[in-house]
Amino acid sequence: MSPVLCMSFLALVLSGGAWAFAPFGGGASTHVSITGAAVLQKVTEVCRAIAESEGRDFTPTGNSAEELVQACLGPKATGEVSAAKFKSALNEIYIQNGQVDRDFVNSPAHHFNSEAFAEGRRLITDGVASIKASVQRENFQAARETLGRVLHTLQDFYSHSNWVDLGYTEPFANLIRPDLPLENLADVSTPTCSDCANGGLCSNSILPNILNEKKLTSGYMGIFSTAKPKGKCSHGGAADLNSSEVPRGGISKDERRSDNVALHTAAVTVATTATLQLLDDIRGAAGDNNYLRFMGIARSAVVAFVIDTTGSMKDDILEAKRVVNEIIDSKKGTLDEPSQYILVPFNDPKFGPLIRTTNPDVMKTEIAKLKADGGGDLPEMCLSGLQLLALTGAPASSHIYVFTDAVAKDIALRDTILALIRSTKSAVSFFMTGDGAGARRRRSGVESRAATFQTYKDLALASGGQAIGVTKENLPQATDVIIDSSTSALNPAEPQTSLNNITIYITGKSLTFTLKNPAGVTQKQNEANGELGTVQTVGNLFRVRLASNKQTGLWEISMNSNQPYTLKVTGQSTIAFIYDFVETFEGPHPGYALISGRPKAGMPAMLLVSVLGRKGPASVKVANVALVTVSGLEVVGGTLEDMGNGDFLVTVTKVPVGEFVVLLNGTDVVSSTVFQRQSTTQMSVSKVTIKAVVDRSMEPGKPFTLPFTVMTDATGGSYKISARNDRDFKMNVPSSIAVTTGGNATGELTITVPANTPSGTDVTLTIEAVAPGVRLQLRRPAPLCRHQGNLRYVDTSTLRVKNIKNTCYFQDIDSPDESRMGAGSLSTAVFMGSLTVELVAVDKAMNVGTCLYTTKVTDVTPPQCEVVSVSSVDCPADPAFCNSAFWQLSANLTDGVNGTGIASLTHLQGVGSLTHTDLKQMVVAAVFNASCCSLTVELVAVDRAMNVGTCLYTTKVTDVTPPQCEVVSVSVVDCPADPAACSSAFWQLSANLTDGVNGTGIASLTHLQGVGSLTHTDLKQTVVAAAFNASCCSLTVELEAVDRAMNVGTCRFSIVRNAGPPSIALSLPLLVCLLVSAFFTTSLRDLLI
Repeated sequence: MSPVLCMSFLALVLSGGAWAFAPFGGGASTHVSITGAAVLQKVTEVCRAIAESEGRDFTPTGNSAEELVQACLGPKATGEVSAAKFKSALNEIYIQNGQVDRDFVNSPAHHFNSEAFAEGRRLITDGVASIKASVQRENFQAARETLGRVLHTLQDFYSHSNWVDLGYTEPFANLIRPDLPLENLADVSTPTCSDCANGGLCSNSILPNILNEKKLTSGYMGIFSTAKPKGKCSHGGAADLNSSEVPRGGISKDERRSDNVALHTAAVTVATTATLQLLDDIRGAAGDNNYLRFMGIARSAVVAFVIDTTGSMKDDILEAKRVVNEIIDSKKGTLDEPSQYILVPFNDPKFGPLIRTTNPDVMKTEIAKLKADGGGDLPEMCLSGLQLLALTGAPASSHIYVFTDAVAKDIALRDTILALIRSTKSAVSFFMTGDGAGARRRRSGVESRAATFQTYKDLALASGGQAIGVTKENLPQATDVIIDSSTSALNPAEPQTSLNNITIYITGKSLTFTLKNPAGVTQKQNEANGELGTVQTVGNLFRVRLASNKQTGLWEISMNSNQPYTLKVTGQSTIAFIYDFVETFEGPHPGYALISGRPKAGMPAMLLVSVLGRKGPASVKVANVALVTVSGLEVVGGTLEDMGNGDFLVTVTKVPVGEFVVLLNGTDVVSSTVFQRQSTTQMSVSKVTIKAVVDRSMEPGKPFTLPFTVMTDATGGSYKISARNDRDFKMNVPSSIAVTTGGNATGELTITVPANTPSGTDVTLTIEAVAPGVRLQLRRPAPLCRHQGNLRYVDTSTLRVKNIKNTCYFQDIDSPDESRMGAGSLSTAVFMGSLTVELVAVDKAMNVGTCLYTTKVTDVTPPQCEVVSVSSVDCPADPAFCNSAFWQLSANLTDGVNGTGIASLTHLQGVGSLTHTDLKQMVVAAVFNASCCSLTVELVAVDRAMNVGTCLYTTKVTDVTPPQCEVVSVSVVDCPADPAACSSAFWQLSANLTDGVNGTGIASLTHLQGVGSLTHTDLKQTVVAAAFNASCCSLTVELEAVDRAMNVGTCRFSIVRNAGPPSIALSLPLLVCLLVSAFFTTSLRDLLI
């Protein structure tokens, strides 16, 4: 029987997998749209602040993610850059946001149902604490996944409670401030709603006394039961069983209906603002640069080095260190400099520790410390270092480089590594010196027979990396290969091309090839410098780099070999795609969730594909998406459903058996050329999956129990269960689970986190399930001639490569059925909620005693600040003279007697210098100096419990000019002439408002006339974008903007009710109707969040 092996890498605290386009409301108002709008706005604010502090402009050419990344990276991103990492980060947040509707559908706390206010707030505040701890330890993926779940709960509060029914237009700050009380809550015995006999569609079912007394309540949701306390409001909707029980109806604002248009719109508006506030709190704790890394805004991928330090590497390790240093130096200070470096040494039997840093000099110092010793036999612990540290410690889509001269002793981890590769989509390349024999004799036995370098080649091939056999002498030549593969930013390119730096990689021995361009010009493998490009040979690798004057059209490469070889074509482009296999889920808010493990062979499947173009999704048209086997012999096309914003749901009738890639064809609208893109990581099918859902956080010193379910389409029986984690934490795991054929069974494991584990520590757990009566075997590829990528169909708008001639040698092999091997991923971070104290006592005889104690963190109060003095002259309104005048602010900051103490003090706004006394002092004295070119400063103090306190100050300036506004667009349907039908039609006005270069900035923006909802971007921005939405029952709006000098600018807009196109009546050409001037003396606000 073939082995059935399932590796599950889920997320104990901060990971999981679900994509849910769960509607926050009808139309465009969803959790995804609310989260996306807030995240993009906050990233824009941070990028603008960094640009201002660096003295450069921040001018995105559009509002797409791609254009935002380009402008944010600024001069560090000369040419074009891909926004794939940013989009991937957004998707991780969206996925976890949607997962709440699948995995916690019946949890009142996760949705603020059934008046579970205290429990819901605990989820938010605990989650925010975990996010801050994870960001601090640079576990960004874990932090993003927690953020998605926290935002779902936060946003649901405004839809599921009566907050906006009570007339509140600002967020409930107490939800993210655990130091503030939850007051005036309706208790369980207090009736809150009246009966709604109108089919549940009543706009005023909340009792008048609840509204008058400002009592906070939420609807009870009956997923499996109709029971609810007497007189209580229901959530409402078809999925709510108790909504048919008196009092009938529901108060949910999830959907926009005829009876709740205003309330739904208000809930969306306040939820968006609340999301921005929470993101700002995280930004304050992280700092601007780390916040951008948290959001996936980075120049290049993470680069990890896994280096063999056993004694047999003595002759090679010096050269390996030199190569790594050369790679670091070649990228230092360039647009291709990695966003992070990771080093993992491995020996036998030990491996690690993992070292990570963003500083290239620090990495070079750590590399210099490596020395070769130990070992003793040939096979080494290479795969343990690769799996438990590199693949789990590095973020997704990293570049990992392994240097070794020996085969792997831990060959049993091969399939676990493959599962992690497919989960993380990281590329792994192996640089193997010698033939694996080294100076020692190979050990006899099964282990040595199985542990061949073919394992490394298989792993590299599956990940999209390279397996290069080199000698110490030609190892330096491999440097260029690493530099090639770790370059993610783009060089400037001709406007008509979408692909650059096209490179062909061929690995193998005793082979010849001929490359031919569309004009018929050829070049052979032995022509180092030809008309088509350059050919470099490094060990068993041929690298062909095409010349810059490449021709568009069909290229051909003819291969001739009787030995195994691989063929790979790469290029760089801003046009890219990312994908995940998904499945539908039902419930009150049905959606799409990431599948656990791999898709099932021969069965229908769905993919969620996100496409990125040069100027955003509108600059790319997708023609088709297909699954293509690695051999290119089977192509399974899919049907496309446009989900908007560059996302497509792709449905295929079946998943091909064996290894396959995802292929996408489309048109670049910018250059009017067709293109083709192919995924790098090879996928495969499975008949076994493991699922686990995390419903709480881990705490140091306490055991954590994780239920999991094993599901199989294969033969039933007693499945052998094993588990490991990358921190070597103590675990209790059942030895086996009985699973019926085609059925499932549930097991439970316990992991105990040591009491002294720092908050934010990431832990990756691997669970394996093996079918009864089987043994693991070495898996080898059937054809010895393998292609990395479907070269027959590669189409890049500037290059096509077709496999014309292919002479391969095949042999019989013994290989298990991979379709019966499942895979998935589980990563965790330890919850921040404890402080550890270690007491050390030394007696006169120099005996040392220690005592370790861990206590829960009770500091939930942010630092406080008080302005002591402001020394300044009146800053001139004319910016031409601002450099000649200066001002200074002095402030005292403290975390209080019971606080944990201030850990960091920075300024987010203001261009100037900040100095302060020792942060260990009870009261920290801070001084901020700036010229009058920078009028505002925002101090941000973060204590050791990651609570954030801010205070904003603006110095005085002579400003007598009111804010100005400009209409950007008016989106409207024809408003009916009959007022009785006005509620069925809606219109929207978009406007930009500014206080000008010399102004003090807009302090408030409201609407005096008009019944509708007004939303706007952050008032701190130079240009504030405002949007007013209303039904045709309200035809006029008057916006009022007040700057910090109390100057008032108003503008009035009217929609004419007629059957024709809408018209706009403006009181003045510049849209400014009323100007009220005032002289501003001082504006001071000490705001602590």
